[in-house]
Amino acid sequence: MAEPLLEVEDLTVSFRTDDGAVQAVRGVNLSVQAGEVLAVVGESGSGKSVTAMSLLQLLPPTAEITGRVSWQGEDLLSVPPERIREVRGGEIAMIFQDPLTALNPVYRVGDQIVEMVLAHEKVGRAEARKRAIEMLDLVGIPQPDRRVDQYTHEFSGGMRQRAMIAMALACDPKLIIADEPTTALDVTVQAQVLEVLADLAHRMGTAVVLITHDLGVVAGMADQVSVMYAGRIVESGSVDQVFDATGHPYTSGLLASLPRLDGDVDAPLLPIPGQPPSMLAPPPGCAFNPRCRWASEEAGCFTVLPPTAERSPGHRSACHRADELMAAGLLDRLAGAATADVGDRGAM
Repeated sequence: MAEPLLEVEDLTVSFRTDDGAVQAVRGVNLSVQAGEVLAVVGESGSGKSVTAMSLLQLLPPTAEITGRVSWQGEDLLSVPPERIREVRGGEIAMIFQDPLTALNPVYRVGDQIVEMVLAHEKVGRAEARKRAIEMLDLVGIPQPDRRVDQYTHEFSGGMRQRAMIAMALACDPKLIIADEPTTALDVTVQAQVLEVLADLAHRMGTAVVLITHDLGVVAGMADQVSVMYAGRIVESGSVDQVFDATGHPYTSGLLASLPRLDGDVDAPLLPIPGQPPSMLAPPPGCAFNPRCRWASEEAGCFTVLPPTAERSPGHRSACHRADELMAAGLLDRLAGAATADVGDRGAM
C-alpha cells in the first residue's frame, strides 16, 4: 500500500481557560490516502473541527498542541510559519463551515480567488482571473465570467459554498479539508456540493477529509470513517465495516438514532441518553460510560481507558466489551434498523 498523504499520530489539543484546561482532542490517530474520502463523524463538541484546524495551525494562541501531523513525511506542527503558509491553500485547502464568515464581504468573490492564486503561484493577474473563472465553472456556478465580479451577498447559500470550494481548488491542492460543508443548505444543494467533492476525489485523485455529523452523507460519499467522541476516535474503518459490523456502543447509538424510512411514523426516535461530558474534566475510564447501556465495572469501563484494538483487518475500536458485544450481535441489533436505510451506498 502507498504511503498516506496525511498521517496524524497521537494528536492532543487543549485550551487554557480560567476554569482549567479544556481537553478538546486526546490522542487522535488518522490517515488519508490520495483519492480517498475520509469522514470524521461525531456530535458537536467531540473535537472534529478542532482536529481539522490544528492540522494547519489555525487555532488561537491559547491552544497547546502535541503529537505529529505528517504531511508527505513532513511534520506540520514543527515547520516554520513561512512553510505553513505555503501549505495552506497551496497543498492543503480548507472549506470552512460558514462561507459568510470565511468570505470577505467587501471584496468581489473572483478577486478573493485571484489573491489565493497569486499568493501560491507565479502567474500574472490576468492568468489568475482566468483560473478563477475556470474554478467557478468547475463547481457548477452559472455564468462564471459574470459571477466572478459579484460580491458575496449576491450569491445564494449554495453558491457561496461552491465559491468556497472553487477557492479551495484554485491551486490544485492534494488534500481538501471540508468542515461541515453543507450546513444550513437545502437537501438538493447539499447533494450538488457533495457531488462536486466526491467527483474531485474519485476523478482527480484529490484526498478529502470530510468533517460531518450526517451519517447519510458518510454512507453516500466516504470510503473510510473515523467516529469521534469526547476528543478521541472510538471507531474507525471502511464505511461498510463501521456501518455493518459496528464495534462501539457510541457508533451503534448514532446509527440507531436515525429515523427509519419504512418504520412507524408515530414511533419515537431512539436518542442516545444523557449529554456529552465536559472536557474540562472527562470521566475516568471510557468517556462514554455514563451514557452506555453496556458499561460494566468488571470490564473496567469506569476506571480504565479502553485501548484501541483491531476487530477485523482495517477495523478498529476502543471499547472494553467490543468483542463480547459484537459476538453476541448486540451492537448490530441496536443499529441494524438504521443501517438498512443508509446502507445503500449509492444514495446521497
